[in-house]
Amino acid sequence: MPSFERESNRIVIAGASSLLGVELKLLLEESKFAGWDLRLVDEEIAAGMLTEAAGEPAVIQPVEEGSFDRARLIFFTGSAEFTRANLAGARQSKGQIVDLSGASLDEADTEPWFEHLEGLRGSALELGAGLYQIPSAPALAAAMLSYALRPLGLNWLSLVVFHSVSEAGRAGIEELEAQTAQLLSSRSVGQPVFDVQVAFNMAAQYGTRSRYNLRKIRKRVFDEAHLALLQGAVIPTVQVIHAPVFYGTTFSATAELNQGLENKQVAEACAHAGFAVQPEEDPGSSNVTAAGEKVIQLAYPERDLHTAKRWFFWGAADNIRLPAWNAVKLAEKLA
Repeated sequence: MPSFERESNRIVIAGASSLLGVELKLLLEESKFAGWDLRLVDEEIAAGMLTEAAGEPAVIQPVEEGSFDRARLIFFTGSAEFTRANLAGARQSKGQIVDLSGASLDEADTEPWFEHLEGLRGSALELGAGLYQIPSAPALAAAMLSYALRPLGLNWLSLVVFHSVSEAGRAGIEELEAQTAQLLSSRSVGQPVFDVQVAFNMAAQYGTRSRYNLRKIRKRVFDEAHLALLQGAVIPTVQVIHAPVFYGTTFSATAELNQGLENKQVAEACAHAGFAVQPEEDPGSSNVTAAGEKVIQLAYPERDLHTAKRWFFWGAADNIRLPAWNAVKLAEKLA
């Protein structure tokens, strides 16, 4: 790599107007990258938006020829479609690419990474990969549970993920807020984002006119978890359900383990894998208690009353901060 590229301190956030992009920028400015040359780019619809970088006013720019030049680190935090449209241009910069959009799952050379992965795999990060994928919060929970429970004789693992509207960005949050107010005042409900009532409602799919598809989201979660797991690991089954909440990811999991295990053994295995396991008497994890946290909270494991080998898990994570935090930790290794 030419010396000017190796010594560059330029960071590009592609998808800078997204909730993930905003959170990533804040975390970068609080990290060792404070003072680096931060460039903010996004889709045409977001171009021209006024924000700030390093305490100074900044305008989000559209992606143009040269947007990724001399970049040492490039983060994709927008939609998967936006990432796919610009990934080739980013590769030409020879910078390290960190994808939080899920689009790099289509690429053969993608290397997954999260904070505990190297320890769980027992192998160091391949620093020369060039393209890295940060799993979403539910995929991270699925992979970590599979790794944590494997030494306990894990036979199968199933997750039900409760999906919040913040995954659709500000528009999703505003639609839930508007629908809540409209329903409480007995007015008609607007559905431009999800094409279905999301307030006071659980659903396994959004409307046909929505750009968001829970089946595709479920596939992304499964594929991300699969990519992070070693060959021969138990691949969890995944279901994704819409939950009428603004922020956070919560999940319920069921696993079949060896017979004769004690709650403490299972809890310690989960803590060793990186979960913040709550005390047995704790009222439990939730999307509220997980807000702002950089770890996945896990309620104390419970054994099925009728089947000694079956265990239940409940967990919660900040769906915005957690992947952004992992992206920054990866960047620290790469830089």
